Amino acid sequence: MHLLDFLAGWVAGGLATAVGYPLDTIKVYGFYKGMALPVLSVSVCGSVCFGTYRNCLHFLSQLRHGSSDVKPARLDVFIAGCSAGTAEAMVFAPVDLVKIRQQNQTHPHQTYQGPPSRGLSSKPKYRGPIHCLITVIKEEGILGLYRGITALWLRDIPCFGLYFLVYSIFTEWLTPQGQHKPDWSAMLLAGGCAGMTYWTLATPMDVMKSRMQMDGMGQQRYSGVLNCITESFRQEGTRVFFKGLSLNCVRAFPVNGLTFVIYETVLAFLKKINLKD
Repeated sequence: MHLLDFLAGWVAGGLATAVGYPLDTIKVYGFYKGMALPVLSVSVCGSVCFGTYRNCLHFLSQLRHGSSDVKPARLDVFIAGCSAGTAEAMVFAPVDLVKIRQQNQTHPHQTYQGPPSRGLSSKPKYRGPIHCLITVIKEEGILGLYRGITALWLRDIPCFGLYFLVYSIFTEWLTPQGQHKPDWSAMLLAGGCAGMTYWTLATPMDVMKSRMQMDGMGQQRYSGVLNCITESFRQEGTRVFFKGLSLNCVRAFPVNGLTFVIYETVLAFLKKINLKD
């Protein structure tokens, strides 16, 4: 197992999340709302994602060609990306549910000085990420943390496959002939394009996932993913599947470009240190 890939992914995931998290919310005062747990835990998710991807790719290359040094086939890149999405979703699901629940609490902000508004509670249900985590377990059980996991898998498995495939194709195109590896600008562009591709395809299922996750805060509206899709479409039409697409794409390019630059840089640094030892 290539442990350096996991470590590099951990660093890249944490740093990129800290930069891109404000764009993941809507209200100004909520930019860093619910951020404490995700910034720490998304590092773990990044580690699982990149580590699984690289190790699966090495395994497939070894299986097909007898060596992991051979350039992987694009099908192998896609399969490894799908494997990464499967593993990452298992780790990310509880973290994402806590983030969604906290960001969507309907209560006045503590700095709000105006008169109380009808329909808004004076006290939030969740006091913080840890309290949210404990409350969900108490009220909904351990499986409550994985509410919406099916929608998350439907989003992440194929989309991560395409995510890594697009990155691989773009870095191949942008690497000058005779050069072994792309430079940082090529990685930034390739990662940005991969991120935008991911969110363009993932946004419809991401909307459904978020609705499933919020379903546990009050009266349950959906019996499952399919019911959520059909009811959302019946009530709001096609546009419901593309809510937040513009913001997702604006956020995706810099964050994912930065993620790959940090990952490749840290991985090269760790390999260099490992060779010296």
